[in-house]
Amino acid sequence: MAIVCRSVADLRRVQSDLRATGKTSALVPTMGALHAGHLALVAHAATLADCVVATIFVNPAQFAPNEDLDRYPRQEAEDLEALEAAGVAAVFVPDADEMYGPEDATRLVMEGPALGLEADFRPHFFNGVATVVSRLLLAAMCDVAVFGEKDYQQLLVIKRMVADLKIPVVIHGSPTIREDDGVALSSRNAYLSDEERIRAPELNRALQACRSALHAGVKEDEALIQATERIEAAGFRVDYVAARDADTLGPVTDLANARLLAAAWLGTTRLIDNIGC
Repeated sequence: MAIVCRSVADLRRVQSDLRATGKTSALVPTMGALHAGHLALVAHAATLADCVVATIFVNPAQFAPNEDLDRYPRQEAEDLEALEAAGVAAVFVPDADEMYGPEDATRLVMEGPALGLEADFRPHFFNGVATVVSRLLLAAMCDVAVFGEKDYQQLLVIKRMVADLKIPVVIHGSPTIREDDGVALSSRNAYLSDEERIRAPELNRALQACRSALHAGVKEDEALIQATERIEAAGFRVDYVAARDADTLGPVTDLANARLLAAAWLGTTRLIDNIGC
């Protein structure tokens, strides 16, 4: 049975017991509302270490005042049941006071891969992500940690943060899990109306068409304009469609090592996606 930890002290006792028996561990941080994509992260983590530790914490530091913190889906009982069935060794479920005490005075400020793209529209986001992920990594002290490639810029930000702070953990990316029609799995998909859900696959289809155009020799600017117009024609309001270097998120210098990234609103729901070139 998975051990449920509510405090850092409880989590560290679990980790101490694992190390005492010579077992390695992999961390899978989540904000709950688990779906098949999260469970794929758990399965990936299980191939990298003897035991998997998951976390469930809706991080207030990465939500702006006008964002969906209060309505973000929460289903702790169902999530714990799913993680138990997936074979995790422990689940860390702290409250906000455990992660950010009343005298808390420390926040991380990220640059490098945290600049541009998402940060142009959510300037608070990566500082909040880096702050909480650093605390989760240090609380759990696992050997490896797994994050989804769906949040590609976030993955690179976390890798940069871990390298800069010399946190002794290896970060692994796990491929995006999709519905049959190509829509990337996300807890926020639950916000889509039935009619919006029918149109949602156009975001991924536009990225695929953009990739095909680039490989056919269409210039980058023109291919991105075509992708943006296709997404808008499907009823989205586009924040960005971009081609970036897959390692640095700088300008593309080699199409074979490029990433296409997009974010767009469908009604009141903001969807993101990315694919490799």
